[in-house]
Amino acid sequence: MSDNQLAVEVVRGEMQPWSDYSGKRGAVQGPALRALLTDVLPDGARTLIVGPHGADLVEAVVAKASEATLLVRSVSDAGELGETFGERLQVVAGALDGLAEAGRPSYDVVVAADGLDRVIGYDSPDLNWSQRLDALAAVCSPDAVVVLGLENEFSLTNLLDRRPADQRHGDDEWRPLHDDPTRPVSTEQLLAELDRVGLTGAVTYASFSVAETPHALLATDLAAEARPGQLPTRLAVEALEAASTVVPLLAPIADSAEAAARAGLLASTPTGWLALRGGTPSHSIYAQTTGHPAVLTADADGDVWKVVVAGDEVEAEGALAFDSSVVPATVPGGVTAETLLFRLAAAEDVPGFRDLAGRLGDWARSQTSNVLPRWDDVVVNGDSFAFGVSAWVTVADETEQDRLAAAWARFHDRLIGTHRRHPWPPWMVGDDLVSAWLAMSGIEAPQQTPATTPDTPSASVAQVARGKELAAALATALGVPSDGSQTPDVRTALADVDRAAQEIHELKGQIFGLERTLGFRDKALKTRETRLREMRTQVQKANAERTKLKNSRAYSAVKLIRQAAQIRNPRKFAGKVKRRVKRQLRNKLG
Repeated sequence: MSDNQLAVEVVRGEMQPWSDYSGKRGAVQGPALRALLTDVLPDGARTLIVGPHGADLVEAVVAKASEATLLVRSVSDAGELGETFGERLQVVAGALDGLAEAGRPSYDVVVAADGLDRVIGYDSPDLNWSQRLDALAAVCSPDAVVVLGLENEFSLTNLLDRRPADQRHGDDEWRPLHDDPTRPVSTEQLLAELDRVGLTGAVTYASFSVAETPHALLATDLAAEARPGQLPTRLAVEALEAASTVVPLLAPIADSAEAAARAGLLASTPTGWLALRGGTPSHSIYAQTTGHPAVLTADADGDVWKVVVAGDEVEAEGALAFDSSVVPATVPGGVTAETLLFRLAAAEDVPGFRDLAGRLGDWARSQTSNVLPRWDDVVVNGDSFAFGVSAWVTVADETEQDRLAAAWARFHDRLIGTHRRHPWPPWMVGDDLVSAWLAMSGIEAPQQTPATTPDTPSASVAQVARGKELAAALATALGVPSDGSQTPDVRTALADVDRAAQEIHELKGQIFGLERTLGFRDKALKTRETRLREMRTQVQKANAERTKLKNSRAYSAVKLIRQAAQIRNPRKFAGKVKRRVKRQLRNKLG
């Protein structure tokens, strides 16, 4: 056992063997939460970290504290953390109630971002959530800065999770708090519980997380006011869509999130909440940029958002690269172009869709930036448009056709792939539909050429080929599987089944028609073959009679008479015959 492991303190409630850093649930972590803690926590305070937290969060807390202690219930986890941080961090193995009974001095800062689910062991009393909060308040000083996380049982990811309850929860099953009636289920109840134990004046953030990583932290009042297409809603939806890659769902989570935002309930349906007491956050929004660990912070300033993206650039490995410098300092507070396009498509307003597509094309061609346009991140700015917070840029010098084709190819996947309502025929999908949208944007459609073979691609395939490659590269950069490896939600899977069944029915009809046509043609070919055989027999007979006639004496006599009849000067002909006969007789006699 190393010196660091010997330095681990043990209080009542330790668990061994056990680990809270593996299994169904890992430790809470992430750059967005780390940035929030860095802004909130004071410098030089005596700090306690309760529950499993990632190394990045522990490092951020230790860097701000004068004395830092970490409480985990697993002895093995405590030993590993002691080896990692050494003398900078005092690691305690045991339960929260055991620490409260140990008589240690109160702490000026308490960080429990993982919540109170994993703070007691199998030897601890059966404490409900309120009793655990009492134990937490017992180790806090009166003016302590407290960061407390709470999982939301009414979250969209939980409501749409298609797994049964026994498969949904992990390490907290020693004392299942999701069935605890004292557990808060709203921000109002959470603040009331904090006030009960003397932790007054707290503010809350709505946390939209992927597994144990908060991807978007929105001030609760801001999330309650967010509407579909606006920046807070877009960040929340992106985080929930990323969460759908690890949680099997019943229905598309983006539709439900936008519906909640439309009803003003987005703050009631996040993955969880984060209560901050005693500290003042610097920003209203902390978010991890999609596909990159850079942190985006934003604050409302009238009708615009002041945005800062802090993160290193990513060296180009393919068609795209991440460049935080291209994100504008201010982003309009309006909705995105995609939101309007979806509305026009659902209303079957083709003229309005064509007009908006034309304006988007004119705006895109007027831009000199190499940012890859995304209609879900291009914001309506009065009569024009503006780039949002996307920092993905193209590496090569792409043409305006390729950039627009990439934007429309991505829109095609988000419109057709999610089975949204639209006015275009069901057979007009894929490259042909993207090419039609490009034509609306001012890119002339290629002239169609007749197919020379059955598998000859259409002209639209070449027009949108590079755009589809850029859209696929963007999907890969954003962490969206483009190879179909992601398991779809049940609603989408059923819709795909219905679409496949309809296509099978249509193909069966085509096959039946082709079989009938082939049958008719087979009969016609058989009739033609029979007639050809009869004609061939007749020709053979005629040729045989003709040959027989040519070999007969009568034919020779007729031929001779015919030739004699063609003589024009009989006397001259007779003289020639006479001379030839004499010459032959002379040759025989002589």
